Amino acid sequence: MKEATEIFAEDLKKACAILQQGGLILYPTDTIWGIGCDATNAEAVERVYALKQRTDHKAMLVLIDNPAKLSGYVSQVPDITWDLFEVSDKPMTIIYPNAKNLAFNLLGEDGSVGIRITKERFSHELCKLFRKPLVSTSANISGLPSPCRFDEIAEAVKNGVDYVVKYRQSETLKAKPSSIIKLSEDGGINIIRN
Repeated sequence: MKEATEIFAEDLKKACAILQQGGLILYPTDTIWGIGCDATNAEAVERVYALKQRTDHKAMLVLIDNPAKLSGYVSQVPDITWDLFEVSDKPMTIIYPNAKNLAFNLLGEDGSVGIRITKERFSHELCKLFRKPLVSTSANISGLPSPCRFDEIAEAVKNGVDYVVKYRQSETLKAKPSSIIKLSEDGGINIIRN
């Protein structure tokens, strides 16, 4: 039987290769399991919408591994961002105005983007290895409940991606979604989900 570290390394390598080819992955994040793809590839993003059977093109968030990379994807990082990072004790998605260098079809109608700095081992290492932001959207068909564990993910979703990560599949703890905070250009804060 393969060791956990061997499975982890194999998963990272395979998931990264799929992402580089414009494919979709099903992977664990710092919150719930997510459907992921290259956040700079509009065709891959379109495939995620199709898999989720989502017609409204509601914005999707992205994961990065390091706050230093934020300035590559948003025109201006408001100063309050750094204070929020310091006080947050759980995963936090921040919606920034004026996104850049990302697939146009994952942004909000106002040009904003939700970004989370992931500290969870797999998604963090995958972001580092891939060297681009990852789309992370709940692993469900639109309108159905978001699965909190791997065993709650619908077969249609598992079969609709190009690679399913093995790491953390057997965990039984129910994961929770992140808090969501929207920042405005003038530094205003709107708490969308605490």
